[in-house]
Amino acid sequence: MAPTLSRVEVIALPKAELHLHLESAMRPATARELAMRYGTRPPASGPYDGLAGFVRDYESARDLIRSLDDLSRVAAEVVADAAGQGVVWTEVHCVPFNYGGRLGPPEAVIEAVLDGLARAPTGAGLILAHNRATGHALAERLLTLAIRYRDQGVVALGLVGDEAPNPPGEYRDIFRAAKESGLLSVPHAGEAAGPESVRGAFRELRADRIGHGVRAAEDPALVAELADSPVCLDVCPTSNAMLGACRDLAGHQLPALLRAGVRVSLGSDGPLFFGVDVVDEYLNAQDVLGLDAGELRAIAADSLRASAAPAALKRSSLALLSASPSTS
Repeated sequence: MAPTLSRVEVIALPKAELHLHLESAMRPATARELAMRYGTRPPASGPYDGLAGFVRDYESARDLIRSLDDLSRVAAEVVADAAGQGVVWTEVHCVPFNYGGRLGPPEAVIEAVLDGLARAPTGAGLILAHNRATGHALAERLLTLAIRYRDQGVVALGLVGDEAPNPPGEYRDIFRAAKESGLLSVPHAGEAAGPESVRGAFRELRADRIGHGVRAAEDPALVAELADSPVCLDVCPTSNAMLGACRDLAGHQLPALLRAGVRVSLGSDGPLFFGVDVVDEYLNAQDVLGLDAGELRAIAADSLRASAAPAALKRSSLALLSASPSTS
């Protein structure tokens, strides 16, 4: 029988969580408290018939945040919760222009999130993400902000939103400039569109990591290309199953991608809506998808290597991972 890990052992694995969206990682208790304070309802949580339904619920969570203090609090709580899951480094996606100026200028939004992340017990970095539907000019503004805050905790430039009508190549120059400035390129692709979207993110945006990316599995040539590269797919199995990027959780593409040699990390995407944290996703990968303890440890190691964590934290965490027990 293949060795497995218990929940306690999964928590003990030093790991990075690299696919987490700020507002949809809000604590349910915080969502209820803010809803009561502002006289509205907490967001619903599925079931979903695709990405559009999820976006409506996500926007309702974002709209609970009515002040910069709320935003900073949510950021601090997200990373505090991650620490309890054995996460030593967290990267959080935020789309500052989604607030439409109602909390102040985008600089204020970014600084509030960075303040919250800085108050957390473990390391964290901020991914500034561009919504594909809002056009190239706004992406240029976001790039300027990402570079401005690069030495204050912004670690990467992301790309979110509806893939099919907004192919990655439209942002080729933006992501080239981001990488030249020292930021990571971490676009979403291969969630609501097929392998062509992943290929565009990989080739045209020179991705260091790809959010989701699981539909690459539909193209064996692309899988081979990814396996020959250092690119990491930041995979969220429960989210993928709930939003239709795979048939169901049991049919998730993760085992095939991993065993083809593609590097992957595991993330929870939006615990408020999908009902799982990163530890749950490691256990799902083991108990539902059949990965063994060695494969879980390899995922944890690749999550650290693919992260923007400081080199010293990577070294110490990888050393601890190598020394930790491998079976239960």
